[in-house]
Amino acid sequence: MTVRQIRMFGDPVLREAAAPVTTFDRELRDLVRSLTATMRAGAGRAGLAAPQLGVPLRVIVYDVDGRAGHIVNPRLERSGRTVVADEACLSAPGVWWPRERSFSAVARGRDMYGKPVTVRAIAMLARVLQHEADHLDGVLFIDDLPAEDQRRFLAAIP
Repeated sequence: MTVRQIRMFGDPVLREAAAPVTTFDRELRDLVRSLTATMRAGAGRAGLAAPQLGVPLRVIVYDVDGRAGHIVNPRLERSGRTVVADEACLSAPGVWWPRERSFSAVARGRDMYGKPVTVRAIAMLARVLQHEADHLDGVLFIDDLPAEDQRRFLAAIP
């Protein structure tokens, strides 16, 4: 499948809420495959959301610690326990920033064929699922940072 260009911070599509997927067809399967190929095209890539390819649909892919897959129309349940760790975004390559996230999460949705899927995640996979689900709501991972950190983060983007 085709590796596509990732939209960068500043692109308005990253601030739009993505629409739910209602049709589970070949076009959706092609999108999942393109997301996966694009995510895997470089080192250190752990997840990607459809809006990062300019497609405003609720689809994410992930590949963390030997667990890989995709979720269409994900709904997340986050744990109360949080942890701070460095986080990055493919839409702001090369910049890492400490970010608080829930230590564990459960994601429920569908696969590309419309079958129910549940992913129970801890640590890095939970972080990736939360990060990518945020993209589906037009939320960037710097949004919860203090204003000064946001300015420093944006200044660090190459």
